[in-house]
Amino acid sequence: MYKKETTSGANKPTIRVGLIGHQFMGLAHSNAFRNASIWYDMPCTIEMAAVCAKDSEENLQAFADKFGWQSIETDYNKLCARDDIDLISVATPGFLHKPMVLAAVQHGKHVLCEKPLANTLDDAVEMARAAEKKGIRHCCGYSYRSTPSQALAKQLVDEGKIGRIFHVHARYAQDWIVDPDFAMVWRFDKKLAGSGSLGDICAHSIDAARFITGMEFKEIVGHLKTMVPERPLNAENPEKKGTVTVDDVAQFLCIFDNGATGCFEATRLATGRKNNNCIEINGDKGSLYWDFEDQNYLYFYDRTAPTQQQGFARINATDTVHPYSGGPWPVGHGIGYADCFVIEVVNFLTAITEGKAYHPDFHDGVAVQKVLDAVEQSATKKKWITL
Repeated sequence: MYKKETTSGANKPTIRVGLIGHQFMGLAHSNAFRNASIWYDMPCTIEMAAVCAKDSEENLQAFADKFGWQSIETDYNKLCARDDIDLISVATPGFLHKPMVLAAVQHGKHVLCEKPLANTLDDAVEMARAAEKKGIRHCCGYSYRSTPSQALAKQLVDEGKIGRIFHVHARYAQDWIVDPDFAMVWRFDKKLAGSGSLGDICAHSIDAARFITGMEFKEIVGHLKTMVPERPLNAENPEKKGTVTVDDVAQFLCIFDNGATGCFEATRLATGRKNNNCIEINGDKGSLYWDFEDQNYLYFYDRTAPTQQQGFARINATDTVHPYSGGPWPVGHGIGYADCFVIEVVNFLTAITEGKAYHPDFHDGVAVQKVLDAVEQSATKKKWITL
């Protein structure tokens, strides 16, 4: 991670980016590519070559002008075939990931693809194999790894501060669909979304557990529940209902490869919870607690300290000694949601430029997909599943 200290761009290679998608994640990616080289002294420069979306040229051009994209495309195949683009950033819903990623890989482009990598395990494996065969660099966008506090949690585990891990507890809770009259959107359709809260938000918890602890999931028993089975087709005509074909609540127990146990829950029906993405890890030497809603801090309990000094310490992870230099701002100023994507882009493009390994990559995406698949299998078969 490089804090912005110099302004010289002499002799730096340029990475030319094409973005697919201009909604929620498209905004996050656009902001990241625009600000990465402004906030950090990177070993490359970034050229925002083109943005692509299925929209009117007028709307797309307005988006391009707002964020600084040099040109527009309405066909992702044309975008991926362009000679003036080195990296394709896929910021679309999951059901579109596979064809877009494979098109990019076919043309030898590096790829940053949003999570989850795909809607099915088979598709995720195919995408990872294609990327490896072509020799391109790939990133699966589990952006919460880019918070300095979550990366600090991993650092403390790697340093043995937690000791032998006994238990992992993770919960990702939101409340944006508590109202049963909230109308149907693509996220409620399994053909488009793949799953509900399981793939949408629990995927982040699964990745966080793997990232922080280094452990792999071995056995899983899961439960999926659709609490609101029907919703209005649209807000204007609430009487006509559509069927929700994904889960509202996802829960599973697990055993990790070292014998540790885990308890995971994801729901979009937790009244009052807006983005309560948290994970606690308990070991024989200490415990860690991370919550994205308090993302500038990490809670650490050190059982090896004198008894009179024991208690959860609230660490402000914004110093230059912390991962990713604590973010782009001075110590104590904190970072926000958008900054995580900036850090992700900086680290990924730095890895590309310097020829170094990068994580999370497509293989990490496949690993998460294996767990999602096992949870679905378990919920259907009502039994433990061995990965």
